[in-house]
Amino acid sequence: MTMKKIAGLAFAAGLIGSGVQAADDLTLQLKWVTQAQFGGYYVALEKGFYEEEDLNVTVKPGGPDIAPTQVIAGGGADVIVEWMPAALAAREKGLPLVNIAQPFKSSGMMLTCLKESGIEGPEDFPGNTLGVWFFGNEYPFLSWMSQLGIPTTGGADGVEVLKQGFNVDPLLQKQAACISTMTYNEFGQVLDAGIAEDDLVTFKYEDQGVATLEDGLYVLEDTLADEAMVDKLTRFVRASMKGWKYAEENPDEAAEIVLEYDETGAQTEAHQKRMMGEIAKLTAGSNGALDEADYQRTVDSLLSGGSDPVITAQPEGAWTHAITDKALN
Repeated sequence: MTMKKIAGLAFAAGLIGSGVQAADDLTLQLKWVTQAQFGGYYVALEKGFYEEEDLNVTVKPGGPDIAPTQVIAGGGADVIVEWMPAALAAREKGLPLVNIAQPFKSSGMMLTCLKESGIEGPEDFPGNTLGVWFFGNEYPFLSWMSQLGIPTTGGADGVEVLKQGFNVDPLLQKQAACISTMTYNEFGQVLDAGIAEDDLVTFKYEDQGVATLEDGLYVLEDTLADEAMVDKLTRFVRASMKGWKYAEENPDEAAEIVLEYDETGAQTEAHQKRMMGEIAKLTAGSNGALDEADYQRTVDSLLSGGSDPVITAQPEGAWTHAITDKALN
């Protein structure tokens, strides 16, 4: 723990002891482990942006066994970072999630293939094994395959889906012709493993016209009926977006801040700086307010799954501008 964090805790304790009203508590559950993907929140913590908004924010890292939707359903967080396909699928199943802000404008999701597999375009996918993340991350892929009319049950006309761990081993060990990667993370890991970019073929979901919205901020619907909570969320979003814009403009510093909060020590400076540079490309163009056209594109993609769509009906009440209208004006 840095001296700055120790001093902050002591300051908070002093406020309580002196009878001064303490800052409002709020818990954010991340979608994954501490890394530059969440740089804006850690910048807001370290730079005191939350403190300026009279907030005491706890940021909870995620991991391979942590589903943000389950955490918020169980009362373990006030706000979660989640991809929209997973959030909308959970909403249709009865968990009333609402998007209150959308810091990520673009998608970083890709399918990365070995050139030696002979895959040059999506028409070459059938007959191959493709690595796919699950735990809610499979929805964009399944929607894409449905739109292409490619079964995901194997066979010569379909693809064999390998449930991919959160690493690039299936590609390195040639267990799959293609694997799921993010522009800001696993793609770099493939290159770091010694595979030249010229030996790869990549398919960005954005380029394929099937990109769905990724890291957004979600709360439970009932939360928005509580005026005090709405005020707290407004301050949280305002401070978070200040953190994100700072991170965009100062990616190396933001990466160094993330490393300070990585209690596992698993992240490297070079990887986090590269990640933050790529993340800045995805948050660029967003002021935090959800773009309705981006939302509808995501919904349309998830609905167009033939006999097995990710969602089966147009969602109602799945997003609101109520928080960002107050936070950004």
